[in-house]
Amino acid sequence: MSDCLFCRIAEGEIPSNKAYEDDRILAFHDLEPQAPVHVLVIPKKHISSLDDVTEDDSEILGYILTKIKDIAASLGIDNGYRVVINCGEDGQQTVRHLHVHILGRRKMTWPPG
Repeated sequence: MSDCLFCRIAEGEIPSNKAYEDDRILAFHDLEPQAPVHVLVIPKKHISSLDDVTEDDSEILGYILTKIKDIAASLGIDNGYRVVINCGEDGQQTVRHLHVHILGRRKMTWPPG
């Protein structure tokens, strides 16, 4: 989707500080981190939010969840982490592309601020 910020990041049109990438997903450091380690994991396929997930998306969602532990370990998160998916405006989703937050290295409350 050409007007989607995260699709443009996934396509390499907009640079990001990548933490992990393969042919299906991209993980990159959040520009406004809410924890010492704050990475976003996105599917390269455009899915606007959890409200738009279909049964056809179950494979990619499962794949993301299985990769989170590896991404966290590669970032040196070794004492636990938080995984968050915001959905919709009232759920504080700021970019209309499904993304999973991995937050680590401190105890915190959610949502921040």
